[in-house]
Amino acid sequence: MDQQKIDMYMMMSSKYFEGYQLNAIREKLSKLDDSRLLQVQGANLKDPTTMLIVSLIGGHFGIDRFMLGEIGLGIAKLITCGGLGIWTIVDWFLILGKTREHNLNRILQVMY
Repeated sequence: MDQQKIDMYMMMSSKYFEGYQLNAIREKLSKLDDSRLLQVQGANLKDPTTMLIVSLIGGHFGIDRFMLGEIGLGIAKLITCGGLGIWTIVDWFLILGKTREHNLNRILQVMY
């Protein structure tokens, strides 16, 4: 793939991934052909900041877990009212990392 296209994609989507993951993603993108770029760009990535806001507002009901595709944990969080609030507070600190991990898994699925 053209290095300029890779740089542009990395610049536009760096907020969706952890800093230490960026070099590995860049290497994997360089090994792909141009036709896969459209699929990678079309991947449904979640914005970590938006997920934090959702977690602050609706995390007590498990909405943040449902949005990340963790249906079982979302139901458990809904039934227990966010683990009586404790689970909700813990998720406020963990949701950014969980979202970026979800994005990495999503992009790796699209690549291969």
